[in-house]
Amino acid sequence: MRFSKKSEYGLRALIELTKHYGHPITRQQIAEEQHVPIVFLEQILLSLKHAGLLASTRGIQGGYQLIKPPKDVTLGQVIRVLDGPLAPIGCVSKTAYRKCEDCPYAKKSYCPLQHVMGGVRNAIADILDNYSLEDFISGTRSNRPARLGAVRRKSERA
Repeated sequence: MRFSKKSEYGLRALIELTKHYGHPITRQQIAEEQHVPIVFLEQILLSLKHAGLLASTRGIQGGYQLIKPPKDVTLGQVIRVLDGPLAPIGCVSKTAYRKCEDCPYAKKSYCPLQHVMGGVRNAIADILDNYSLEDFISGTRSNRPARLGAVRRKSERA
């Protein structure tokens, strides 16, 4: 699974916004500090604003700022806003489920693809939904999910 440049740039912008939490920062400052093209950055900031994560203020003292505390915004929320569902295929998505139309297993009780891709979706969500912006910029994570340890142990045995 690969995230888009939009998500990469969005996360980099949120690093700056988290560092300046409580104070507006201009898109120009964000673009310069994080080496993000300003035209693309504006689209990203508007998406995050429409999703209720950012506020903007006009004028000399204006700019963008986080609405919620960085500890209350997860990387999973951000990726879903910018890239859409975390699921690699539509039939395992919890936020944007799509029934498989052309799959031979669509009418059967078990689908091997759905079983594996559901696990992939859960592993990605377990990580991204348990990292806040605060954790992200500090390089730590305070809420380790119990399932993640089990996933790691299985992979270490392989």
